[in-house]
Amino acid sequence: MLEFNFAVVLAQWPMLLHGVALTAALTVASALLGSLLGTACAWARLHGGAVLKQVVGSYVELVRNTPFIIQLFFIFFGLPSLGVRLSVEVACVLAMVLNLGAYACEIIRAGLLATSRGQLEAAMSLALTPWQIFSRVVLPPALARIWPALVSQIVIVMLGSAVCGQISAEELSQAANLISSRTFRSFESYIIATLAYLALAIALRQLLNWAGPRFIFVSR
Repeated sequence: MLEFNFAVVLAQWPMLLHGVALTAALTVASALLGSLLGTACAWARLHGGAVLKQVVGSYVELVRNTPFIIQLFFIFFGLPSLGVRLSVEVACVLAMVLNLGAYACEIIRAGLLATSRGQLEAAMSLALTPWQIFSRVVLPPALARIWPALVSQIVIVMLGSAVCGQISAEELSQAANLISSRTFRSFESYIIATLAYLALAIALRQLLNWAGPRFIFVSR
């Protein structure tokens, strides 16, 4: 008969809390920087020169067609052979930003392509600069159209941060692994980690869905 003992796992709450905090920090940093990168890449694929379009297109295809763990390993283990050494946290953020940026690029580009020609002509008739047209007329409604998809991708990247434990990042999944090895309570450890990821995902989705219409879609 199975006997569960969640108390011994919950007694390691400082480690769990630290894992949750690091997972949240990685997610916030990668969501902000990755969304900006995705927006810049979407603009480049639509309005950039031929060379820039080719470079950005190659980056998007490379990231979208390779596993995230390989990207993470390349940054953390591969770059040192070229003389570039990064801390665990920086490597995790960089990998997550590059991963999110590639997917966000295509998501945002779809929103930009949906902009009506009449809307662009109306903006040009007001003698707005190209930057004003993009930032005030084109981008906000485009983000409003694709926001649910972008939010889902950010949540996926947050859940993918569990892989970062493979390079010893002390995030939530790594905390669960350590607690499991110390207490020999694997089932309880991973149940608690699962519930923590579920709570983080729901909270993140609710926060982004609340913040988007209030702060992101507002034209400036």
